[in-house]
Amino acid sequence: METTTKKDLKDFRLETRQWLEEHCPESMRTPLKDSADYYWGGSNPAFSSEDQKIWFEKNLEKKWIVPYWDTQYGGGGLSAEENNILTQEMTRIGARKPLFSFGISMLGPALHKFANEEQKMRFLPDITAGKTWWCQGYSEPNAGSDLAGLQTKAEDKGDHYSISGSKVWTSYADKSDWIFCLVRTDFDVPKHNGISFLLIDMKSEGVSTRPIKLISGKSPFCETFFDNVKVPKENLIGTLNDGWTIAKYLLTHERQMIGGVGETDVRKAVHDIAIENMPMQDGILKDGVLRAEIAELEMNDAIFEMTIQRITDEAKTGVNAGALSSFFKYYGTEQNVARMELLSAITGTDGLLWESENKDAVTEVRTFCRSKGNTIEGGTSEVQLGIISKRILNLPS
Repeated sequence: METTTKKDLKDFRLETRQWLEEHCPESMRTPLKDSADYYWGGSNPAFSSEDQKIWFEKNLEKKWIVPYWDTQYGGGGLSAEENNILTQEMTRIGARKPLFSFGISMLGPALHKFANEEQKMRFLPDITAGKTWWCQGYSEPNAGSDLAGLQTKAEDKGDHYSISGSKVWTSYADKSDWIFCLVRTDFDVPKHNGISFLLIDMKSEGVSTRPIKLISGKSPFCETFFDNVKVPKENLIGTLNDGWTIAKYLLTHERQMIGGVGETDVRKAVHDIAIENMPMQDGILKDGVLRAEIAELEMNDAIFEMTIQRITDEAKTGVNAGALSSFFKYYGTEQNVARMELLSAITGTDGLLWESENKDAVTEVRTFCRSKGNTIEGGTSEVQLGIISKRILNLPS
């Protein structure tokens, strides 16, 4: 097996730094403001700017949309060390991700582990090329925290399954091309044992969606309905009735994503926002209590990022994070709420601005409202604490 020397990594860092400086537009080095700054790809691509299009296409050409996936699936084939350097260099200049995709952060790892080679070649290259916008069909009206209680059924019709039922909180279902979905294929066994994992084309006859509006005034969420939807059997991932195994594996990646694991996008620092909005004295913030609160928040951010990096590096060597994903999800989302509460205190009445014709105006209140939802989606904070106590701390039930 070939090994990567320190010299090789040093050369790779220099080459990566030069490439990013040359190809990353200045506007793609600014903090994300809202969902309009994300590029999701899909069969009907919509770029918010020419720079966003250029940045995506340059990374696509470089095969750095998913740089750590194998080249046969459209990835860059980078080693764990090289990918770590790329992430560091992108973070250094504040570069945005060229593509946001549940196909990358959630479905992709599940396909790598459970799909057959034909399925991998069918779906993974389109994910890395940004051709498919994926959404997730897990939660149902009566199956949220108790996900295994889902009732969307898949009836065996010989060469295909007929899907009937509904999902809720399906992010971007109204814009997505495909959905990875949990369905019940056996009602006569314990509920965890009768679930299967299917991939469903959202253009299939019988699929419909309805948007859900949130308190923030904006929402990616939808209800998704299946009315006798015909799904080919080759779209079954893994083994029939063993979808719960895949579901648990995928949930670890979802929780890491919601908790902010592996993010390269740099948000504007809280201390910078405070400097812009609060009184200063002798070059520092006049409010000593506020200085202490900001220092505590940003130290916790730094510690969390270092912990994430350690676990991420271990995962790339084959160490399974397992229940630690619940820790990531809990701490990352609660830390985000703390950040938004502190920003609300800093920006005062300006932070209560709901709408403005000025596209650069501060509208922290919308983000504050949305941050509360992060502690619910993907498993509530209470559920994560239960998992942490049992699986990590080994406390009695």
